[in-house]
Amino acid sequence: MSKSQISNQIRKLRFEHNEMTQQELADKVRVSRQTIVAIEKGNYSPSLELAFKIAHAFNVPLESVFSFDSTES
Repeated sequence: MSKSQISNQIRKLRFEHNEMTQQELADKVRVSRQTIVAIEKGNYSPSLELAFKIAHAFNVPLESVFSFDSTES
């Protein structure tokens, strides 16, 4: 059985970018604040397009925001 997990650094990046609020990020990438909350908590995986928009909002590569961990057991 294998388990895959997408993790993200959105909360850390928001803090490092003048303590950007979830609402400010949501406005930049044109989604609801609830979507940002769900992504941050790992309850929702964004589309590829949204993932790139989030990375662009922070002016960092996609890999600086999201990482994919796959473990096999």
